[in-house]
Amino acid sequence: MEHPTPFGRTAVAMITPFTADGELDPDGAQRLATRLVDEGGCDALVLSGTTGESPTTSDAEKETLLRAVAEAVGDRAWITAGVGTSDTRHTVELARAAERAGAHGLLVVTPYYSRPTQEAVAHHLRTVADATGLPVMLYDIPGRTGTALAADTLLRLAGHPRIAAVKDCGNDLLKSAKVLAATDLAYYAGSDEQILPLRALGGAGCVSTAGNVAPRAVRAVLDAYDAGDTVGAARRQLALIPLIEAVTGSGTPGTVAVKALLAHLGLPAGPVRGPLLDADAALTSRLVDALRTALDRTADAEARESAVPAGVPG
Repeated sequence: MEHPTPFGRTAVAMITPFTADGELDPDGAQRLATRLVDEGGCDALVLSGTTGESPTTSDAEKETLLRAVAEAVGDRAWITAGVGTSDTRHTVELARAAERAGAHGLLVVTPYYSRPTQEAVAHHLRTVADATGLPVMLYDIPGRTGTALAADTLLRLAGHPRIAAVKDCGNDLLKSAKVLAATDLAYYAGSDEQILPLRALGGAGCVSTAGNVAPRAVRAVLDAYDAGDTVGAARRQLALIPLIEAVTGSGTPGTVAVKALLAHLGLPAGPVRGPLLDADAALTSRLVDALRTALDRTADAEARESAVPAGVPG
């Protein structure tokens, strides 16, 4: 599948739906993917990332999930498969399996726990990029892996013909700006609060967690900015803050929060797998309130702008 922007623009880090007894739910994944693409306006999905519970899904489950989603929406959305592990050989195996299963691109996180040097990280990522013909999105999330991708490492990796993008969860806009200014890497906000700031610096889009439950509201931030409505884009970004804080900024794992909200909405989700624990009733109530507040504020922002005559600043 071809796309004018590498890896799409409005991508969702999709959860992996499970059945009530904790087994993979491919049918639910197809229903959720179809909703995100056809109703939510997303042009890309990222599977088997952190939000997709990749540490606790098997290789076979990852492949089944990918094939199911590619069958459902692969002709209408860019499908990126998360293949990163702390083992180079295993990551290469997952990358090749994802290519065979129909992925359009790969998400590769820096190896975690072993905390390799920058030279070792670069070698790992090049090895994976060399293993298939698919474009690669590097995943910089030092808060989870313990190892950041240094700016100098990113500058070197940018020369690889298949390393095309970065999912940026480094929360270091200075580093991001340095790499954006010096390379052609497409930058994607992996932290929802950074969607507008990174886009304003030249980023390509987002890989959103909150987009699982509010895809149109997330897309609206980018739509407004790209239409030249910077004030409206800021309003929409700020409107999402209650949801972003509840889903990713409160200490609750994003997967737990999103699955609780999807279940509340009657959408495919299922339980989380241990060591995660499902949200209790009190947490779910707080999450639902945050979602309602964010959607109400987004609607207010849209109504305010529609009430302003053309050519009059809002």
